[in-house]
Amino acid sequence: MKIPYVDLSYKKKHRKNLMKIFDNVLSKGQFVGGEEIIKFEKNISDLCKTKYAIALNSGTDALTLGLILLGVKKGDEVITPPNSFIASTAVIAHLGATPVFADVLEDQNIDPKEVEKKITNKTKVIMPVHLSGRMSKMSEIIKIAKNYKIKVIEDAAQSIGSKLYNKMSGSYGDVGCFSAHPLKNLGAIGDSGYMVTNNLEIYNKAKSLSNHGMEKRNIIKNFGYVSRMDNIQAAFLNYKLKNLKSIILKRRKNVEIYKKKLDRNSVFFIDERKEEFNTYHTFVVQVEKRDKLRKFLLKKNISTSIHYPVPIHLQPASSKYGYKKGDFKNTEEQAKKILTLPINENLNRKHIEYICKSINMFYK
Repeated sequence: MKIPYVDLSYKKKHRKNLMKIFDNVLSKGQFVGGEEIIKFEKNISDLCKTKYAIALNSGTDALTLGLILLGVKKGDEVITPPNSFIASTAVIAHLGATPVFADVLEDQNIDPKEVEKKITNKTKVIMPVHLSGRMSKMSEIIKIAKNYKIKVIEDAAQSIGSKLYNKMSGSYGDVGCFSAHPLKNLGAIGDSGYMVTNNLEIYNKAKSLSNHGMEKRNIIKNFGYVSRMDNIQAAFLNYKLKNLKSIILKRRKNVEIYKKKLDRNSVFFIDERKEEFNTYHTFVVQVEKRDKLRKFLLKKNISTSIHYPVPIHLQPASSKYGYKKGDFKNTEEQAKKILTLPINENLNRKHIEYICKSINMFYK
């Protein structure tokens, strides 16, 4: 049995439907902007239960625009975890602001108590990252932000459809930013992303800045960017949105099999809490002898991944900020043990049981 970590193939039924959708876009000649963009933004705002959504070309640009619109400038500080994908920190650095890292909890999400310790008079924004599809402790983070009059931007790249206390991912902060990279549960056929907000001013400015800063065709109020989503990507995502619930349900079912079949004495992972609804962009476990296990699984034709083996504060690009090994104990200990197991919706029970059997065999 060969089990890939990623399976981006589409079944015959989906291919046939998608070809019709793409042909429709091509026949209308609407490639930049168009009715599919308008439809997608409405679909996303409805899903996230926010007033507004902006279709963009990547989750990274969503974060960049979000920080700009929250007033982040050179010399400001943004508090964020050090165990995310590099983009979360890169967008802060590109604006001349300083990333201030706060350590994480055992579920890999940022620790609100550590966030509060890092607040200074330069702190402009708190940026939690909802890693793997599990939301950060947003109620506590929002309370801290209000007490200190600080803005919040959710890096919700991995958590479309996730909930905390029945409130949707992206709807807690001033801005919520999502990726639609092909690997995401709601993935495009290339780079894409989107932003949500309840603030009309932020929405209007985001729409303008993402399109060269145009207010009207020939009026440029502010120099902007080219961060808009292509109409054909929006058409694909509108189709995939119809299947998002089933994708999430299948991933959740796969996790339930992992929970029942894995030997919890050898494999550590956090169970879903009653206030959470996790969408499992990834299924990350923590294990001893991680690298040896990974090689063993590969011999069994099981592909895995690691998200992320080198914490951001220990990356060469972060050297100018003065962080060193030992600064974030939880993050660094987890980085040695984390392993991402296959969970995609194209896997069936036999696949997951085979993975579990192989892992249990390794530790026996």
